[in-house]
Amino acid sequence: MKFLIALLLMCSIGMADISQFKEAMLPSLVDGVPGILKSQDAKTGRFGDEPWIVNDQHPMYSLAVAWATNDKANPYYHSPELLTAIIKAGDALIAAQDKVGMFTFRKKDGSTWGQIYMPWTYSRWARAYSLTRSAFSEEARARWDKALTLAMEGIIKTDLKKPLENIPAYNATGVYCMGKLLNKPAWCAAATKYLHRIVDAQDAGGFWTEHHGPVMNYNFVYVDALGNYYGMSHDKYVLPALQRAAKYHAAFTYPDGTPVETVDERNSYEHSIVSPGLGFIFSAEGRGYMQQQYLLKKSEKFGTEQAASIINYGEDGPITPPPTAQDHGRYVMGKNDAMTAREGPWFACLSGYFCEQGKTRWIQDRQNFVSLFNDKTGLIVGGGNTKLQPLWSSFTAGDVNLLKHKKGDEDPNFFPPAGLIHVPSKIVLDPRKLSMDLTYGKALCGIQVLFSDSNSAKLIYQLKSKSDLPVEAHVTFLPHMGGKWQTASGKTGKLGEESFKLTSSEIGGWFSHHGWRVSVQDGASIVWPVLPHNQYVKDGSAKPAEGRIVLVMPLGNKPLQREIVVEIP
Repeated sequence: MKFLIALLLMCSIGMADISQFKEAMLPSLVDGVPGILKSQDAKTGRFGDEPWIVNDQHPMYSLAVAWATNDKANPYYHSPELLTAIIKAGDALIAAQDKVGMFTFRKKDGSTWGQIYMPWTYSRWARAYSLTRSAFSEEARARWDKALTLAMEGIIKTDLKKPLENIPAYNATGVYCMGKLLNKPAWCAAATKYLHRIVDAQDAGGFWTEHHGPVMNYNFVYVDALGNYYGMSHDKYVLPALQRAAKYHAAFTYPDGTPVETVDERNSYEHSIVSPGLGFIFSAEGRGYMQQQYLLKKSEKFGTEQAASIINYGEDGPITPPPTAQDHGRYVMGKNDAMTAREGPWFACLSGYFCEQGKTRWIQDRQNFVSLFNDKTGLIVGGGNTKLQPLWSSFTAGDVNLLKHKKGDEDPNFFPPAGLIHVPSKIVLDPRKLSMDLTYGKALCGIQVLFSDSNSAKLIYQLKSKSDLPVEAHVTFLPHMGGKWQTASGKTGKLGEESFKLTSSEIGGWFSHHGWRVSVQDGASIVWPVLPHNQYVKDGSAKPAEGRIVLVMPLGNKPLQREIVVEIP
């Protein structure tokens, strides 16, 4: 409980010194060592289970930090057993290198994706070596110097010449580390140049994009890369970028610690409390975000590698609480590009990011622009974006049946035919009114969020102009598989694989699920499950648990307003 007590103490005093974090992290590192050692094959030096992949060797970095940390509470300081395990771990990587230092990109499912300078592996290998090289025998040192030099020179010639991406950015941290270790200033300069370009490419809102707007998961990769680089270099050029990123993540995180998916152009909602990495410890905002996330996880320990990174590079400093720690507040990103709002137990996000559809399966259609969260129930409305599913769109103009996923189709046409518009061509977000106007062809639509009281919120959907195509509004609700649903009419059931469509007369005024209740007006309907296109499955097939409960509200082609009330009974 030492870890939680330390964090709770920080919260009580409002400001804190990160040395309290570091002190609390040492038990997490020490306690993780036996499991790591047990997972290593003494003969091959490989960690983990079959099929072996190079990423299995990442625990070598945690072992190296444990070996190098001189603390009376650390029994592994300069342990010969750990040093032997580290050397064997690196030797296993040497055995897996090809003639230019690349590895086969193999996944645990057995699939291979070609040759690569695996960034996550090379960075950890280099950092582990920087902590232990002085204790190596001459023979082992020569062997590792040769292998890592081969890889670093290859990365400089290839990856650091590429356009800005997260993989070369992370590889640059390994190059910088080895440049310092082997006294290769040209290597350090090449890595610094690339990472400075990464800093310069960051949006003023604190994120990096693949197409248009944020990508949550990849943002964490950039922050971690810059955090490791700063830990090694203390290059103040990167600090403003880390601070901006910390502000962004603190603002676009639900009060339960889950990333806000509404602004994400790649991944839909996934309930997972993120454990912030090293890059967040170098700013007051980042430390406040870290504090929040670990308290929400209610865990007595950090992850072993996270503990290792912060023990190795972490710094002391004050804490700024995140916006969700307040009862009331607004955060607006960019020029009204997106916003979050906190009002008592309610939290909402409005995304103003719109763009043309992308051809690739990885970049989702920007189609779903509002999320609504309550402290008692978690996320209620929202869930993010997808492809080939117009019922996930906040509005559509035209026939929604013209665009759908086809089972077995591995190379679909993601663009709808004439007669359907499911992504807007323009959005104007008004943070003062907590509203936005969206344009779909000739149809001008609007959404507004109103916080009525602690137990209810109102969502207003409008068709504000005449339209040449029939317009529908769609409200996507998060499912909880196996959970009970019921209606004012008395119909009830449990959410499972069985599909259903309920008309307003069958519903009788309201529909409820997982602690919330939504009003349903005449002419509307409830549909389950409305499935996404799963970009990580070859033919895009999705399971019911990935679907949404959708409230469909026809608006016709003349100005009309529909209001729904979301209540916590």
